Amino acid sequence: MKRTNSLGLSGDVLKLFAMIFMLIDHMWATVSSGGMWMTALGRLAFPIFAFGIAEGYAHTSDRKAYMKRMLIWALISEIPFNLMTTGSPVFPFHQNVMFTFLLALMAMSVFDKAAMEKKWLGGGAKLVGLAVLSVITFPDYGFFGVLTTFMFHVLRGRRFEKPLQLLMMVLIHCVWIKGLGFPVMLFGSEVFIPLQAFAVLALIFIWLYNGEKGNFGSLYRRFGYAFYPLHMLLLWLYAIVV
Repeated sequence: MKRTNSLGLSGDVLKLFAMIFMLIDHMWATVSSGGMWMTALGRLAFPIFAFGIAEGYAHTSDRKAYMKRMLIWALISEIPFNLMTTGSPVFPFHQNVMFTFLLALMAMSVFDKAAMEKKWLGGGAKLVGLAVLSVITFPDYGFFGVLTTFMFHVLRGRRFEKPLQLLMMVLIHCVWIKGLGFPVMLFGSEVFIPLQAFAVLALIFIWLYNGEKGNFGSLYRRFGYAFYPLHMLLLWLYAIVV
C-alpha cells in the first residue's frame, strides 16, 4: 500500500529519531545521572525501529538477504551489547535487539508463505515455534518485541490499520509488558504508570511516515546498522574510563 502523506516523515528521518531516543535511553542506563524522563523517552525507540523493520521487509527485493544482514549485525552487536548491559563480553540470558528483529522477520516470512500457499496449519506450527524461540533465547523485548514488529507487518495497509495499531500497542506495552514505573495522583487516587506505556507515543511519529525512503543516502542507512553496536561500545568505554 502506497502511503501519500507528502508532508510527513521519511524512513530516514524516522530512523534518526529512533537512534536519538535509543541513545538517550542507553545514556540513562550507563553514564548519566539524569531523571526517569530519559528512559521514558527511550521507550519510543523500539516501536519506531520495529515499524521500520516491517517497512523494510515490505519493500526489500531480497528478503533472505535482509534476514542474513540482520543476523550478521546481531552477531556483531552481541559483545558490545553484553559489555554495555553487564560489563561482561559473554552473557547468555539476554541477547541484543537485532536477534529480536531477526525472529520477527522470520515470522513475517512464515506468515506470508502460509497465506500465499493457504497452508495455515504448517505455518501456524512454525509461528508457535518462533514464539517459543523468542522466549527461550532471551532476545531484547522477548516475545513482545517480536509481536510488536510482526503486528506492524500484519496490519500494514489493512482496514482500520491505525486504530488496530493503537489497540495492539496499548495491550502489548501498557498491559502485557511488566516493568518499571512510577505512581501519579489522578483525580485524588494514586495510579501506577508503567514506563513502557510511553512506547505508545511512538505512534505519533509512525503515523507521520510518508512512505518514502528519504534522501539521506545509502551511507547513512549502512551507518544506521553500525550505530547500534558502535554507540553501545562507546558508552561502555566511557563508563569504565570516567
